[in-house]
Amino acid sequence: MDRLSFGVDLITFFHPAFWGVGDHDEIVELARTDGLAFWTRLLDAVQAAGVTGIELTFAPLSWEDAVAAFGSQQAFAAALTARGLCICSGFFAEMEPAGDVTDPATEARLTTRALAYADFLAACGASIMVVGLPLRASPSARPAQFFDLTAAEKIAGLMNRLGAAVATRGVRLALHTEAHSLFAAPRDVDLVMLLTDPAYVHLCPDTAHIVLAGGDPVQLVDRHHDRMIIAHWKDAKGPMPPQAVIDGGIHEAHRPWFCPLGTGRVDWPAWARLLRQRDFRGWAILELDAAPDPVADITQGLTLVRQSLAHTLA
Repeated sequence: MDRLSFGVDLITFFHPAFWGVGDHDEIVELARTDGLAFWTRLLDAVQAAGVTGIELTFAPLSWEDAVAAFGSQQAFAAALTARGLCICSGFFAEMEPAGDVTDPATEARLTTRALAYADFLAACGASIMVVGLPLRASPSARPAQFFDLTAAEKIAGLMNRLGAAVATRGVRLALHTEAHSLFAAPRDVDLVMLLTDPAYVHLCPDTAHIVLAGGDPVQLVDRHHDRMIIAHWKDAKGPMPPQAVIDGGIHEAHRPWFCPLGTGRVDWPAWARLLRQRDFRGWAILELDAAPDPVADITQGLTLVRQSLAHTLA
């Protein structure tokens, strides 16, 4: 067990029931009205769940929101340290809404933003930036849009350059297997991994999202185990229908397919054996998208790991 450190992506806490409000807009309003109280409650909940690391994500759970709430990066870091926590990674959520990421002006803007984020992560002692790629087009889109070699080369070139840029700050870029993005289905992951430089572009597999995309996390990660520097541990009920409409609501459409660790399709004993065989050491991020009772779910996930998988991981 010493080979793994356990953290949580803060998206796990993005459910109205946890905050006692009616919808997501009210969560955002809570954070805007009293950022310090919002983040204090959030960090207290992470501490109570029993993990030691946090992965920052999109607003109002971003690095900039945390700095604004506490007044400085140093004050935020002190709040983490006081609870025995640290930042394990930061999710760069700006790729998907950016539009045409192959446009040079868009790439320049994204690079500037990523470098600022990398500076913050490095100052906090973190060295991993997780990034999700843009969404695929719906299969029903007309005219059909193909993620072929030409399109993949453009995305891979951008990731190589972005990875090289943040590396100058001591931060490693890891691609997240977000379902219905250009990097989730086994063929797409294989293609992008082939075209990116392993010196600058690494892998953050999300077990549940791989399942949603019709893949087997154990088989997929075994092919690219040498690129994995962090992983999201998450369960799912099964693959989503192949003709799902991919639009701005696709992430909410994913949520009914997620389930607590150990209750879905992911073969956790096989996953643990793979990590052991490949001698993976690093962060395991326990996550549910917007859990109503995140502390209980994270605690249950840790219990599964410690009681059922510890002998395999040791």
